[in-house]
Amino acid sequence: MAWLALIAGVALWWGAHLWKRVAPESRARFGDPGKGIVTGLLVLAIVLMTLGYRGAEGAFFWGRSPALVGINNLLMLLAFYLFASSGPKTRITRVVKNPQLTAFKIWAASHLLVNGDVPSFVLFGGLLAWAVVEVIVLKRAGVPWEPPHPAPIKKEVTAIVAAIVATIVVMLIHYWLGVVPWG
Repeated sequence: MAWLALIAGVALWWGAHLWKRVAPESRARFGDPGKGIVTGLLVLAIVLMTLGYRGAEGAFFWGRSPALVGINNLLMLLAFYLFASSGPKTRITRVVKNPQLTAFKIWAASHLLVNGDVPSFVLFGGLLAWAVVEVIVLKRAGVPWEPPHPAPIKKEVTAIVAAIVATIVVMLIHYWLGVVPWG
């Protein structure tokens, strides 16, 4: 049952995100209420993935080591910075076209570094594959991109502070859930 929930959650995540790109007419028929539908599907996907991942068992290939945990934590800090920088359009967004998707790919890859079991391959690997496909779909859509003007230094600092705070909060949530995110 856990495997079914995990796979269904990953598939639902893919479907909810790609609905607008793969079937734009279908998504457009729902108008603004479609945003609520997508949100509901994504919440359900997260619940299914969480429950499925926590209950799924599978072969174990590698585990945590101090070096991998340190690399993971640095990558997570970078991922949170990229995500935080997408709103105010900090200087990094002049180089990284899709900072949120790049952050998501870093998040998934860093979790694969410290979780070398089959359920992790399905969850984090499946979500990493989704982020890669999403970028490909966006590129094929041909949406023009111009690098934004850099934000003032105040917004750079805010993005850095937000990344540090978010990293600490997420680490504490992991600890509360029984996963020790530091070495």
